Amino acid sequence: MNLLHFLLLTLALLALSGFTPVASASMDDCQFNLSQPVLDYGLMNRAIRPDAAPERNLGERQLSLTLSCAQPIDMSLFYRAMAATAERFHFAERGSYQMRIRDAVLDGQSVEIGLIAGVGQPPAEMASSLIWRPEHGIVPVQAGVAVQGRSFSAQLQLTAWAQEQGMQVRDAVTWEAFGVFDAVAAGRTREATLRARFAPAACEPVLSNGGVVDFGTLSKKDLHADQDTRLPPKSLTLRVGCDAPTSFALIMHDNRSGSAMLDSEIDYGLGKDGSGNRIGRFSLHVDPADANADGFARLYQTHSSIAGTAWNTGSANPIAIGKSRYLAFTDNDGSSAGPVLIQNLSTTVTVDAVIAPTHSLDVSRAIELDGAGTIEIIYL
Repeated sequence: MNLLHFLLLTLALLALSGFTPVASASMDDCQFNLSQPVLDYGLMNRAIRPDAAPERNLGERQLSLTLSCAQPIDMSLFYRAMAATAERFHFAERGSYQMRIRDAVLDGQSVEIGLIAGVGQPPAEMASSLIWRPEHGIVPVQAGVAVQGRSFSAQLQLTAWAQEQGMQVRDAVTWEAFGVFDAVAAGRTREATLRARFAPAACEPVLSNGGVVDFGTLSKKDLHADQDTRLPPKSLTLRVGCDAPTSFALIMHDNRSGSAMLDSEIDYGLGKDGSGNRIGRFSLHVDPADANADGFARLYQTHSSIAGTAWNTGSANPIAIGKSRYLAFTDNDGSSAGPVLIQNLSTTVTVDAVIAPTHSLDVSRAIELDGAGTIEIIYL
């Protein structure tokens, strides 16, 4: 049974990519504008990854461009920036972004967009919405043919991603990437800047044994036919390390949602057998007597069922980690003031697993316990 846990992510400082606009003859009667030359993806702070995806989507930003000239000209536009893949541009060293162009209008009429490899070349791809690929330009198209005009506008959607490997630093960083929109025939260029900021991880949780709990091999004779079978409890050590004293709580997500025998706040699924039967359930318990942090002589558990708005009095009683109920620690028995600030926490978590009666399972073949949960840190 795998017991996964969240890791807090940070982002590495990456190299910027700059480009020199292509020189071309200036035409005083043309205007080329971007609605916003700086696209800010905001501050990513205490980022928590819910899965093991190799990259994180940083979001989407919208941009409009307009090119207006006194006389009809070639409206081809190129975007000069470093390529990351066939369809993405570099966002610093370990990031990338993709640009989609749509809603093109030429001289007041909606037109399709053609993707071209060079000025004057026929479109290799045409659509009302398409990905603006690196080393390519775009051109307005009517009836499958590139057309000239006096006024051209379009909407751009820029989606950015960051690789997980680029998130392994402890200092705050800012990513920036630059690109140049080039209206070749008009002799006009406009620079765009993409920016994202990342705060360092505040706390990092780690489970012993990689979060893996192995109950070994059981035979049918070890299980009850007409009642639940409770397996011997197993223990892991949970350590939480923070950059500074921090107020936080714990919850857990069921990565096998819908497979638990009981639908409760503290029970998590063990997956299903080959016939789709629910194998059982498991829970995680914390005994405050086994918890220690910083210089505190003793810790007590405190919990909140209303997202930290109010807290139950501190107690020495063991408690299960819930799906929505916040579990935290205080140094004051009987206090309802909520959690104390903790920088380094270590506690034992006990894993209790229960197997369904064998008459409700398909035991004609081997059954593998497939429980998985994710412990999440909630910052208060």
